[in-house]
Amino acid sequence: MIDNIMATSTVEERPLETVSTFSLGRILRLSSFQIGSALVEILTASIWNRIVITELGKPATFVGLLLALQYILLPISLWAGNRSDTTPIRGRRRTPYIWIGRGIVLLSLPLLWFSITPLTENNDWLGWSIAFVALLLFGAGKLLSGSVFLALVRDSAPPRKQGVALSMVETTLIMFFPIAAIFYGSWMEVYDPAVFRQMIIGTIIIAGFFWWFAIFRIEPKTSQAATPRERRPLRLTFNTMWSDARARSFFAFLALATLAAWMQDSILEPFGGDVLGLEAGDTTRFTAYWGTATVVVLIICFVVWRNRPPENQTRVTRIGLLIMALAMVFFAVTAWAAADSLLTLALLVFGIGFGFYTFGGFSLMTVMSPAASAGAYLGLWTIAILLFKGIGTFLGGALRDLLLLVIELPAGTAYALVFVVIAAGLASATFLVRKNDILSFAREHGRMIDV
Repeated sequence: MIDNIMATSTVEERPLETVSTFSLGRILRLSSFQIGSALVEILTASIWNRIVITELGKPATFVGLLLALQYILLPISLWAGNRSDTTPIRGRRRTPYIWIGRGIVLLSLPLLWFSITPLTENNDWLGWSIAFVALLLFGAGKLLSGSVFLALVRDSAPPRKQGVALSMVETTLIMFFPIAAIFYGSWMEVYDPAVFRQMIIGTIIIAGFFWWFAIFRIEPKTSQAATPRERRPLRLTFNTMWSDARARSFFAFLALATLAAWMQDSILEPFGGDVLGLEAGDTTRFTAYWGTATVVVLIICFVVWRNRPPENQTRVTRIGLLIMALAMVFFAVTAWAAADSLLTLALLVFGIGFGFYTFGGFSLMTVMSPAASAGAYLGLWTIAILLFKGIGTFLGGALRDLLLLVIELPAGTAYALVFVVIAAGLASATFLVRKNDILSFAREHGRMIDV
C-alpha cells in the first residue's frame, strides 16, 4: 500500500486551466456537451443510414464504407490533442480546438441533406460524392475535438476526481443515445424528405447550443505561451509516449478489451433471430437492457467510489471485464441450448460488467494521461478505442459468417463459439492492465498517490 507518495525526480507541469476544487455543477455542465454529440451520432449513423439503405434502396456496403471514413482519419485525434497541449489559441488551450472541430461537424450536416436529393433521383455519382465530403468533414471535426474535449474535462477536476469526471461525461453519452433515438423516432415516424430537412436544421440548433453551453468560458484564459521546449513536433511526442513500455501495455489493454467488448455488437440481434426465433421488435430491446444496466452501475460507482483516487481503479476495471466474460458464457449456453431462459440475465450481467469496466477504464485513462501532455495521451487512447471498436464489430460478424455460412455449423453452435471467443478475449485483457504499471507511471509524472 502506498500512502501519499509524491514523485521527487520528475514533477509534472500542470496546465494553467486545471482546477484545484471539484464542482458537480461544472461537470454536469460539461456533460451536457454529450447531448449534442448523441444527437449528431444518431442522426448520421442511424437516421441517414436507414433512409439511404431502406427508403432509397442503396447498397449497405457503400453506406458502411462512408461511415467508416473516420477510421482513416484517426491520427487527427492525436495531432489535435498534442496541438492543444502545446499551442494555445488566444490564451486558451482546449476550447478553440473544440469550437473548430464541432463547427466542422455542424457544417457537415446540411451536406447530408443535400446528398439525399441526387440519390433519390438515381444520380448516384453526385449523391455519393456529396455524402463522401459530408462524412469526411463529420469524422474530421469529431476527431479534431473529441480527445481535446476529454482533456478539458480532465483539466476541470483535481487529480482525485478526474476519473469520476470522465466517467460522468461518458455516462451522459451512453444515456442520451436511446433518448436521441426515441426523440428522432417521434419526430419522423415515416420517412418524409421535408421532415428530415427539419431534423437537420433542428439538430444544428440544438447540438450547437449544448456544445456552446457546455464549454463557454469554462476554461480560464491564460497569457502564458508555450515555451520552445513545450512546442514539440507530433512525431517526437508520439515517440516519447510509445517508448514507455507502460504506455504500450495500456494501449494493448484498451485495444483488446475494446475489441472483445464490441465483437457482440454486430451479432447480438441476429443471434436472437437466428437461434431463438425472436422478432425484430424483441431484439431491438437488447441494447436497451444492457445499456440501462450500464448507466445504473455507473451511477452507483459514482456514489460508492467518488472519493477513491483513479489510480486505485485497476481492480474495478478487471472485475468489469470478468463480469462481461461471464455474460458471454451465459450467451454461449443460451445459444448452445437454444433456450432463452438465461437471455435477460446475460444482457443485464453484460451491462453491469460494462458499467464497472467503463468507470474503471476511464479512471485509468486519466492517470495514464499526464497533465502536461493530456491531450496527446487522450488522443492516443481515443485511437485505441475507436479503431478497435470498429475492428471488433467487424470481427464478430466475420467470425459468425465463417462458422455459420462457410463451415456450416448449426446456428446455436456457431454463435456459442463466437461468444466463447469473446469471453476469452475479455478475460485475457485483465492480464494486460497492471496496478504496478499504473502506480509507477503516476509517480513518475508527479501525481499525488493516496491509495
